[in-house]
Amino acid sequence: MSELDAAYARCRALNARHGRTFFLATRLLPRRDRPAVHALYGFARWADEIVDDGRHADPAADLDTLERQVEDELAGRPTGHPVLTALADTVRRYRIDHGLFGDFLASMRMDLHTTEYASFAELGKYVHGSAEVIGLQLLPVFGTVAPRAHAEPAAAALGRAFQLTNFLRDIGEDLDRGRVYLPQDVLHAHGVDRELLAWSRRTGRADQRIRRAIQHVMAVTLATYREAEGGIELLQPAARPCVHTALVLYRAILDEIAAADYNVLDKRVVVPNTTRAAVALPGLLKAVTARAVSGRLTWNRPDDH
Repeated sequence: MSELDAAYARCRALNARHGRTFFLATRLLPRRDRPAVHALYGFARWADEIVDDGRHADPAADLDTLERQVEDELAGRPTGHPVLTALADTVRRYRIDHGLFGDFLASMRMDLHTTEYASFAELGKYVHGSAEVIGLQLLPVFGTVAPRAHAEPAAAALGRAFQLTNFLRDIGEDLDRGRVYLPQDVLHAHGVDRELLAWSRRTGRADQRIRRAIQHVMAVTLATYREAEGGIELLQPAARPCVHTALVLYRAILDEIAAADYNVLDKRVVVPNTTRAAVALPGLLKAVTARAVSGRLTWNRPDDH
């Protein structure tokens, strides 16, 4: 196995271990494109762990170090780290905008000092770097059947929808880290403050005010999924089953939150394996069909070196 193959294998293992839903959807991509998705996931996971895993004495300094290493790798100065080796190869092959990685790390730094957001507009500045840029990084990998700029708003919306879903699913865990991502103006409009959230987290008891606030954010999230779903037809046919499956599976987390009567602060809801299989199987069949179609369009495709 070459050094590059080993680097991609490392990223694949990270994706399989930590991003089960996303990894399952990635299996529907053509084989040649899967390693790129794993590399992008591996980098994002690395930065996220610097911020959240509690093992870094100086996460700000470690993020600065990571940013310098990324800059070195993208400039052709190898660092020797397998995740960055795979990342640099992916960026070169698919001609991904280097600036997207700086935007991502800027949002990771926000997590070191920002503990709440006044409004959706303010939260949007964080979500752009933490999630929208992920959709934009993946877009060249998926390929488009129209100029890439036409698909970018929907790609960004999909990243935003996934992130908002995470915020709803992980309210309790984020609270343990001192963060509240649900906009403060939405919480206050429904009579919710940090103390009430902490009480629900501690006791496991539901509260109608929290329930209404979650429903409010969920409505925004569902509208964001609808915005993203409209862009799937702009992707290359072979990528559509993967993206559609990821969207449906992640959106199903919202169904599980509703099924739990929005009482999710003391538990983490998950999509049942039966649901995952029911969604993934049709996606697999569509993926096989798409790959069998000859004359695949080639707008914004990578080099094959």
